[in-house]
This record gives sequence, structure tokens and C-alpha cells, in this order.
Amino acid sequence: MSEAVIHVRLDGKSASGPAAGDRSYDVVCGWGILDRVGPAVRAAGGRRAVLICDAAVAATHGARVAQSLAGAGIEALRLELASGETTKSIHEATRLWEAMAAEAVDRETHVIAVGGGVTGDLAGFVAATFARGLPCWQVPTTLVAQVDSAIGGKTGVNLAAGKNLVGAFWQPRGVFADIETLTTLPAREYLSGLAEVVKYGMIFDPGFFTWLEETRMPLRSRQPAALAHAVERSAAFKAAVVAEDERETSGARAALNYGHTFAHAYEAAAGYGRLLHGEAVAIGMARAARLANLLGRIPAELVDRQDGLLTGLGLPVAPDHAGTIPPETLLAIMRRDKKAVGGRLRFVLPDRLGHVQLVGDVPEDAVRQSLAP
Repeated sequence: MSEAVIHVRLDGKSASGPAAGDRSYDVVCGWGILDRVGPAVRAAGGRRAVLICDAAVAATHGARVAQSLAGAGIEALRLELASGETTKSIHEATRLWEAMAAEAVDRETHVIAVGGGVTGDLAGFVAATFARGLPCWQVPTTLVAQVDSAIGGKTGVNLAAGKNLVGAFWQPRGVFADIETLTTLPAREYLSGLAEVVKYGMIFDPGFFTWLEETRMPLRSRQPAALAHAVERSAAFKAAVVAEDERETSGARAALNYGHTFAHAYEAAAGYGRLLHGEAVAIGMARAARLANLLGRIPAELVDRQDGLLTGLGLPVAPDHAGTIPPETLLAIMRRDKKAVGGRLRFVLPDRLGHVQLVGDVPEDAVRQSLAP
């Protein structure tokens, strides 16, 4: 199977990241590439590592990365994380900091995250903050992480008040997206990741959206060629946005939050872990499209078209999984969203297929309507 190397080009001017100068890095997408992690870390000057793994993949993908590190002559401290969104907490960050301190981890040690978005976000945050910054590598093993969260340097933990309210921008030294690891995901976990893939078609590329509509069944069955194309195209979209707007200051990167204001509210209100992140994003995109239609930005046909693709990929478009959550509860959470200004709601909304805008001063009555069953 072919391999794609996607370059994330950064200009080196930001204080974020593990080194001064050029902080650009590669996202390598390929089949069976976990064995290449060790040589890459060694080539970057790594002689010691902290390998942070999701417990669900520690004995499989984590073990392969550990063997790769050992083969490259790199001593590795192995730390495991319980699976699930509740792990992304200050409590777990403290546990990792203390374990690293006990082993006298120094600033020459490289942190390697193996797992999904929770592992990558938490391990990246720990790397950004321990000893004021350690080099970090992302080895995403879920679809959500490969196409989105592992790329771009957003790290953090959740609070009871909302997702990702504490964090840092900390770019990795490199990303290894081994597509073969996706074949081992439970069906629900895999399907949830397709929501982020649909997002890229909605916000950037009508042609890619159409391709997804035409390739629904091969994607649902994890046909290797279709899966590889979806991962590579999505990763390329994310890399281009990060290069343009690394720290979400120009507004370009805000497009990636399409559906996420709703999604994060559903996740927090339902209780972290009840909805998978991708499921919440699918519901959030469905609600965002409804809101855009209520505001006269898009026709109902586009709302139906997006719903059709999401349901065709096995994703929810209504919050059945989250139970009955009062709209006022969701609104209270959304007012604390990072995109809100002075408690006034702002949403990323489409104005046509393949293009979105950050919209402020959205009437709360319209938001309540979009939340209706």
C-alpha cells in the first residue's frame, strides 16, 4: 500500500513547540509503520523516552512501538492510561508528572503518545508542561486522532465546566499515523471517527464530500484503499490549516470547530464517556446545520444531505445516546465555550457546502430551536 508524507509547515516564530527555529514536522500516513518510530526518535537526538499508552493498545500497538524504541537503542519508561474521556484530567496529568519525576526524567527525554485523542491530548499536555517542555511524538491509533487531534499541537485536559479548558499549544516532532491500527478498533469507535472526516468535506471541499457519499459502504467496511484516501486527505486538510493559523488567532483554524460547540456541550452534559467524541461531533454538525438553516444561511436540502451522509456512515444525528438534556443546560455550557465572547454565543456555520464562517451574536432562541427534538 502507498504511503503519504504530509508536511506541517511552521515558520518558527511562535514560542509554542519543543525547539526554536523551524518547528515544521511530517505526518506519515501508511500501513504497518509503527516500527519506524524508534529510528525517527533516535535521528532526532532521542536517547531516552516516556512511552504513554492507552491501556487498550498497550499490549499490541504500544508493545510494537516499545520494540522499535529498544531496537534503536532508546531506553523507555512505559506508562499506561485507562481508556475513556474521563482520563483527560488534571488528576491523571499529576499522576504522570509524579511518575516522570520519580524516574528523573530530564529535558532530553522524548514523550511518545500511543493511542487515541485522549492519550494524545493528555500526553501532549504533560510533555508541554513537565520541565517546561519535552519533545513529543504522536502515534495515533484511532481514526479521530489520525485525521484531527494528533496534528496541530492542541493539548489539554477537561474540567467539570467543559472540555479542553486547560491546555497548551505544543507541536509534536512528528506524527506516525499507521492505518493498519484502525483495523483493530471496535466498530463503534471506528465509526465515530468518520464524523471528523465528514467535517472536512463540509468545511473545505465539496468534491471530497461527494466522494464520501459515493464511498460510504467501503468506508464503513474499512476497505483499505478507501480508508487510506480518507485519512490522507483529512490529514492534509488539517496540516494546511495549522500552517496558516497555528494558534487559532486569524480565524482560519476556527473552521475546524464546525459542530464542536454543540458537541462539547452534549459531551459535558451527558457525562464524559457516555458519548464518544465523534458521535457528539456528528450530532453537533447536524445541530449546526439546522441552526444555519434557521438563520437563512443554507437550504434545508443541504441539512438533509449532511444528515444522510452521517447516518449512512452509521453515525447519530440526534442526541438519543445523550438522554434528555434540557436546552438551558446545553446553552449554559455553550456560553463557556472558548469561542464565546463575554458569554455571547458564536458558532462555526456553513453558508454553502465546502465553506463555513464564524458567526457571532446568534440569537439564543434560534439555538433553542436547533436543539429541539
